[in-house]
Amino acid sequence: MRGRSLLASVNPSGRGTDESRQPVIIAALRSPICRANGQLKQFRAPDLLAPVLSSLLESTGMDPVEVDDVIIGNAVGGGGNLARYAALQAGLPMTVPGLTVDRQCGSGLDAIALASRLVAAGGDPLYLAGGVESISSAPARAHRNDDGGLDFYARATFVPPEFGDPDMGVAAENVARDFGVTRQRQDEYALRSHRRAVGAAAAGKFSEEIVPLTSNGTLVDTDDGPKPSLRAPLMARFPAAFVRGGTVTAANSCFDADAASAVVITSLKRARSMGAADGLTVLGCDTHGVDPELLGIGAAYAAERLLSSSNLVADEVDLIEFNEAFASQTIACLEHLGVDPARANLEGGALALGHGYGASGAVLVTRLFAQARRKYQETGASALGLAMISIAGGMGTAALLRYSRL
Repeated sequence: MRGRSLLASVNPSGRGTDESRQPVIIAALRSPICRANGQLKQFRAPDLLAPVLSSLLESTGMDPVEVDDVIIGNAVGGGGNLARYAALQAGLPMTVPGLTVDRQCGSGLDAIALASRLVAAGGDPLYLAGGVESISSAPARAHRNDDGGLDFYARATFVPPEFGDPDMGVAAENVARDFGVTRQRQDEYALRSHRRAVGAAAAGKFSEEIVPLTSNGTLVDTDDGPKPSLRAPLMARFPAAFVRGGTVTAANSCFDADAASAVVITSLKRARSMGAADGLTVLGCDTHGVDPELLGIGAAYAAERLLSSSNLVADEVDLIEFNEAFASQTIACLEHLGVDPARANLEGGALALGHGYGASGAVLVTRLFAQARRKYQETGASALGLAMISIAGGMGTAALLRYSRL
C-alpha cells in the first residue's frame, strides 16, 4: 500500500477537509493477551474475536445492520474467511459481509489500513476492522507429496529461497549484528518492557480496553505475560536461542500468544452524526519492503516514508507503539528513526504481553487509543501516535494517527 497520507495529513484537525472521506477510529477494544496453550487455549480464533466485535457494537450503540463490512487480519488460521464467521458469531446480521486479510504479523494493522482507505474512497461507510490469532488452535499444515502423502511443516515460506527465508529468531540475530545491538541493550530493553507492563496493569490501565472472556468457568480479564519477578541477573543466564554464540534469547524475545483486537472506523462526518465524543484520526498508512534477511527492520522504513510524506519527524510523535517481537529489532528500528527506545511502548509491549501474530497490529492501535485518551483526560492535550510492526518476508507497516475530541 503506497497511498500513504490520507486527508488529515494535510490538516490534522480534520476541519476544512472533506469530512465524509476522513477516516477516524471511534472505538477500540481487545481480548486479554495470554500465552499460547494457556488460559485461552479452548478458544478458536472466532471465539476470541466475536466478543470483541459484540462489545464494540454495544459500547458505541451502533445498530449492527449499519456495519458495511468486517475486515479482519489473521496469520495462521485455517482459511474459510474467518471474518465472516466471527461476524455472524458476534450477532451481526447476515447482510454484513466479512473479509479476511493475511499479511502475517502485519495483518491486524493492515486490516485497519485497508478500512481507512475504503473510508477515504467516500460514501461514509462504517467498518469493524482488526485482527485475531489463536495460536493454540491453529491447524496443522502440510504439503502434499507426489505420492499423496503429507509433509507437515511448522511455518509457511515467505519468499523464494534465493532471497533467503530465515526463521524469525535468526533474522533478529541478523538485525542485532548489522545494527550493532548488544546483548546487554536487548536484555535491558526487555526488562523495561516487563516492568512497564506490570506497572500499567497494577494501575488498571489495561482494564478499560480488555473484553473479559470466560474459559471453563474461569473469568480471564487480564494479560498473563508480564513478569513482576523478572530481574537482570536471571535474564543474563539465558543462552542464545537461535544462533550459537548469538545475543537473542528467550528472555529478550516475545512469546506466542492468543489474542483478538478490533476497532470501529468510519468517516469524520458519520462519527459526528453518531455522537462520537473522541477518536483517532487516521493521518496515513504505509507498507514498505526490505531485505528478507533483515525483516525486523521493515517497520522503520515504512514509518520513515510515512512521516516524510506527512512532513513530520519522529520527534514530533507523542506516543509510539512498536510490536516488540524481539528487542534487537525494536531498538534498531527506533534508532533508525532517531527515537530514543525508552520513548516507545510506555506501558510495555509484546516482549511482556506476547505476540498474537495477526492480532498484534490491531493491539497497537487499541493501546494508542487508550493511552491518548488518558493523556487528554489528564492534560487536555491531543496526541500524535505512531503504530509500527515488522513483518515476515521482509516488510513493515506503519500508521500515523492523531487523537482529538470530535
